[in-house]
Amino acid sequence: MFNSIRGLITGKNGEGLRLLTGGLEWDLAVPLIDQTDLPPTGEEGRVFTWLYHREDQMKLYGFSSAARRATFLELLKVEGIGPKGALKIMGGIGQEELEAALEAGDLDRLERVPGLGKKTAQKMILALKGKLAKTEAGAGPYGDLAEALAGMGYDRRAAAEALGRAAAELKPPSGADGESLLLKRAIAYLSGAQG
Repeated sequence: MFNSIRGLITGKNGEGLRLLTGGLEWDLAVPLIDQTDLPPTGEEGRVFTWLYHREDQMKLYGFSSAARRATFLELLKVEGIGPKGALKIMGGIGQEELEAALEAGDLDRLERVPGLGKKTAQKMILALKGKLAKTEAGAGPYGDLAEALAGMGYDRRAAAEALGRAAAELKPPSGADGESLLLKRAIAYLSGAQG
């Protein structure tokens, strides 16, 4: 529904921030780490968003990058973690540190995150190991395409590798046509249609 909102940051607190855009002030739940990554109060910023909507509640969540939002959405897939819990987890550990802890199966590090117990940390390792984007993979020239493939359910690192392989093989033109060719070839690699 919303990808991101750009506007004047009018306030930050422990639970989120306020963003003024076009006469409308948004109240977003934003992890503390993301708040520090965004510009200070009084400056313009871009916040990547996700809308949580139930019969009795609507809440807009915000993140400093699309990768951070993707991590939040992956955390929601873990049994026992809801939006409030995912926000708390992300506020207590940085992206790179979280990825490293999951990859290494570092239960001790995850248990030190406020509000995260041993059982939930174990579930996170089982559910998310290999699924979060490594910083290098997401920051490449095809980061947006890798993110799109991850949204389709492919492993982020495998998607980044497939895009790199497709780019080396195709040497695609810049623009939408080139991206479309890359995406199609990467999907073929990921699905095993081409070796």
